[in-house]
Order: sequence, then structure tokens, then C-alpha cells
Amino acid sequence: MQRPMTWTLLTLLLVLQGQLWIGRGSVPEVIQLQQQISQQQELNRQAQITNQRLNAELLDLKVGLEMVEERARKEIGMVKSNEIFVQLGK
Repeated sequence: MQRPMTWTLLTLLLVLQGQLWIGRGSVPEVIQLQQQISQQQELNRQAQITNQRLNAELLDLKVGLEMVEERARKEIGMVKSNEIFVQLGK
């Protein structure tokens, strides 16, 4: 009675060890997935920095164009094609 129980437990232990080292969700697979996550996080961080830089450039362009337009209106009387110029007495 002891021998079949021992062999059954030993077989079960070998199956579980096999799953741990070579099966789905094994230790090497988890390590590989962790490395992939780290690489993707670094790529995401770099993309985030690029996006922030591009957003800052876009904001500078918008503000810069508004300032140029405002100065042109004041100094040389610029009027857009779809606008009507109305001058109030000075």
C-alpha cells in the first residue's frame, strides 16, 4: 500500500516541477515577460518625452503666431480676408 502512494506522490511532484520549469507560466517564461514589460515601459517613457516635446513646440507655434498676428494688426493694420475693418475715432 505504501509503494503505490509513494509513486503517485513522486509522479505528482515531477509533473508539478515540470510545469514550474517548462510549462505555461513557468519561471523562465515569467522572467522573459518581465523583461518585455521593462522594454515596453522604456519605449513608452521615450514616447511620452517625445510627445511632451512636440506639445511644447506646438504651443510655442500657436502662441508665436498669435503674437505675430496681434503685432501686425496693431502696427500695420492687418485685416484677414474674411474680416471687416472698423476704425473708431481716435
